[in-house]
Amino acid sequence: MSTLKWSWSTTGYGLTGKTHEEIRALCQGAGLAGIEGVPPLFEGRSEGEVQGIAKQYAAEGLKIDSFHLPFSPEDDIASFYETVRRKATEKIARWMECAAWAGARVVIQHPTTTRGPVEIDGMDNYLRAIGKSFETLLPLAERLNLIVAVENMLPGAEGGRLGSRPEHFEIFQEKFGHENLGFCLDTGHALVAAHDRADEFFSAMKPALAAFHLADNAGDRDSHLAPGFGRVKWKQVFAGMAEVGFSDVACIETPPFAYGPAYRVEDWKDMVDGARSLAEKSLENGA
Repeated sequence: MSTLKWSWSTTGYGLTGKTHEEIRALCQGAGLAGIEGVPPLFEGRSEGEVQGIAKQYAAEGLKIDSFHLPFSPEDDIASFYETVRRKATEKIARWMECAAWAGARVVIQHPTTTRGPVEIDGMDNYLRAIGKSFETLLPLAERLNLIVAVENMLPGAEGGRLGSRPEHFEIFQEKFGHENLGFCLDTGHALVAAHDRADEFFSAMKPALAAFHLADNAGDRDSHLAPGFGRVKWKQVFAGMAEVGFSDVACIETPPFAYGPAYRVEDWKDMVDGARSLAEKSLENGA
């Protein structure tokens, strides 16, 4: 019996070719607590239909604990173009409502969908734009009983993209601190962005950590390897999760480390079992 306080999900982006019935069967066979919801799995569904899907998951002991909000180029809530920012905020708000219908606890939000360097574009410009969006989204999150978890980003081609440095999250907390604003630590993004300083993202996010995207890589690109098959320092990650008392669902944001793309249920189970074993070994000495 696992002593971990959290359970595991996987991203719906790897399951978009499946029906919800097939997804639920996969979760049961793999030992997943559910999935992270994504727009393609709910596109065009009414409130009643989404709630019905959520009830089917719940009836099997599964949940949609987190929901990834859209992040196409036009979905930039920090856009300097006001027309783009407003349309993006309106779209994000609609998907937040869908996430609430699905029973989500937390929604995952990219701070920007552009890759420009903050040093050139100006942090104040980004903060001014995203602050306007938060004026709409955070009261909505409060009404919907959701946490908006801002995710750390990969660096842009010229370096310091918004959200790609630990200090950006300290600024977010200082400027926009709100009960319904949280952070999502993406381990793969952190390694690519900061290499040996990746653990500094945890320290910066710690006061408001609400979600985790667990992925591995070699530090050179966001290759989405299953935990344990790259250079992420998992002992530090899992010790940090235990330290903050995380007891919700952690999303393994990768496919199995197996021959694909038609992964077997056994492959998914191996991935979940591997992550659980890695976490338990990381914490067995009281870390």
